[in-house]
Amino acid sequence: MDASDLRVFEAVVRLGSMSRAGEELHTVQSNVTTRIRSLEQELGVQLLHRTNRGVVPTSAGKRLLPYAGRMARLLQDARQAALDDGAPAGSLTVGTLETTAAMRLSPVMARYVAAYPDVDLVLRTGTTCELIEQVLDRHLDGAFVCGPAIHPEVAEEHFFDEELVVLAPPDVDDIDSFLGCANLNVIVLRAGCSYRLVLEAALARRGIVGFRLLEFGTLETIFSTVGAGLGITLFPQRLIGSACPIGRLSVHRLDEEDMTVRTVFVRREDTYASSALLRFLDEARSTWSAARLVAE
Repeated sequence: MDASDLRVFEAVVRLGSMSRAGEELHTVQSNVTTRIRSLEQELGVQLLHRTNRGVVPTSAGKRLLPYAGRMARLLQDARQAALDDGAPAGSLTVGTLETTAAMRLSPVMARYVAAYPDVDLVLRTGTTCELIEQVLDRHLDGAFVCGPAIHPEVAEEHFFDEELVVLAPPDVDDIDSFLGCANLNVIVLRAGCSYRLVLEAALARRGIVGFRLLEFGTLETIFSTVGAGLGITLFPQRLIGSACPIGRLSVHRLDEEDMTVRTVFVRREDTYASSALLRFLDEARSTWSAARLVAE
């Protein structure tokens, strides 16, 4: 059994077909079939069930599959490392919270794209939970999320902290009285949003648990809904004046311990960090460090 055998096996299981695996691996179906049979004979177990609809792994095949997948990813990383001569190029897919994209990433991306035209940069937004899962599944090269991201397979780097504020309808002066109203609505992003979890915990500490959750998918929809008087939300104070115009909502600070969140960059610890990714992180550090110096 060698790495190429495992690569063929992984492709067959993932695609569910000998012929499709052959197409992906640029070989004929008969060669794929021969390699699988040879692997089964060497191990002395049947790895695949052949059906009219394709192939599915046996119990033994399911046990072997994680190792085959790990080997396939290792070979991919090895190829990437060998071809990476230090000049950023190729694809780079970065995830980010919508708030980070709205507040901080535009100057980073502008400078990066201008400096490295050979990189195909893709930015994807999501919640912290969604982004970490996509990093673990290798759909993202890395992502900016709320930390800490406690996971044994994840490496993280702290970039900055955000002060969180409650956003309420524009005519709200006394936030404590408004929070105590009988029909409080809490307007949030979908499940997995870290700001939502912080707000729910802050309200729980005040004994406020009977509120109604309204979920929306975009910042603009949330701001419009809060501005129309339907409830409250929680977001970084830095959004005010940029993504959310001053005066559109009222801004309130809660006297709570956990009103600051850390923004960290996460990536899989066991994957190769390309030159494209490393230069992107350098650009982020440089841009945000300069911004902090100006602010001070």
